[in-house]
Amino acid sequence: MTNDADIAALDAADPLAGFRDAFSLPDNVIYLCGNSLGPPPRDAGDRLAQVTADQWGAHLVRGWTEDDWIGLPGRVGDKVARLVGAKPGEVAIADSTSVNLFKLLAAACDLRPGRATILSQADNFPTDLYIAQGLAGLSNGNRRLRTVPAGDIADAIDDDTAVVMLSHVDYRTGALFDMAALTAAAHEKGALVLWDVAHSAGALPVDLNGANADFAVGCGYKYLNGGPGAPAFLFVAERHQGAARSPLSGWMGHATPFDFGPDYKPADGITRFLCGTPVVLAVAALEAGIDVALAADPKALRAKSQALGDLFIERVEALCPADDLSLFSPRAATDRGSQICLTHPQGYAVMQALIERGVVGDFRAPDIMRFGLAPLYLRHADIDEAARILAEVLTTGAWDQPKYHDRAAVT
Repeated sequence: MTNDADIAALDAADPLAGFRDAFSLPDNVIYLCGNSLGPPPRDAGDRLAQVTADQWGAHLVRGWTEDDWIGLPGRVGDKVARLVGAKPGEVAIADSTSVNLFKLLAAACDLRPGRATILSQADNFPTDLYIAQGLAGLSNGNRRLRTVPAGDIADAIDDDTAVVMLSHVDYRTGALFDMAALTAAAHEKGALVLWDVAHSAGALPVDLNGANADFAVGCGYKYLNGGPGAPAFLFVAERHQGAARSPLSGWMGHATPFDFGPDYKPADGITRFLCGTPVVLAVAALEAGIDVALAADPKALRAKSQALGDLFIERVEALCPADDLSLFSPRAATDRGSQICLTHPQGYAVMQALIERGVVGDFRAPDIMRFGLAPLYLRHADIDEAARILAEVLTTGAWDQPKYHDRAAVT
């Protein structure tokens, strides 16, 4: 059993301890919601002020050339590439995760003519499934979405599968997919794979090229700490860039956008998957978060993430009443991402009671309490204290008050 001295020793020896000071966190808050929205890097405000005053304010429209705003999607994309195991020129910052999913799903399906099926896990993040449903609905019956339980994915890939769409980390359970094995299984059957790395990029090592991935998307506001609604990113393996085409042929994806010709001609490389104008201020804030993540050792990130998860499970099971509370995440650290999920019949109310006491996680229907374990700013002592507060809420029944049962629009 881990004791107070052990926890203090873990924090004293933590090689990532200094990164906590890179973030602006409220006092008396244990923030376990970085898997939903990361906190602001301290440098983000200065970056925004600098771009606003020294670039936008000083150069006005000339900023597109003098400050190379036009090159932001690729330049910052190359930074993200270093976090996800991609090469320069394989990642671009663009749009939202949902829009990027649509673009890449359509491109992948077009690369596999004669195959009609988009295959995904049944409990995939809903927007991924909604986007696939929408794409299928535009195909006059030539495409369809098929979902199966996560454990059945490999066996479900067949000769009609055009693309397998998977989340690297399951948003509900925190379960971690074997990217390399599932990609290889899809390729063996002639299918492509699109990975959603929104719940892994910045929190654990991702190796898209090492896994021979075809396409990937990810968001900027979770573990990359880019701010609410931050731009997303997309990955297209270099081998596909010559043939893959975006269905959203916006002017930023044009080979020569400032020729203003009437007909679309796709740019070379990853640029063809851009659509609208880069969101300059938002990308500046996102870059501040990416720079913090790049400064950390990925192996140390993963080791601490696993240790925080193991500690949380241990302390919850030691301190909390077992009635109605269950572990929903894989117990083995190697099988999960950087979050721990618990279920409770009154999970929403329990989470609201925790939030009022300074332990901020989130809730996902029907009964899941999610606790994100961002290694850059969380301490082992935070995890121990969160478990103690959860035990108090459950033991005393403090959650059972009307104010905690009223559902907010965002949970």
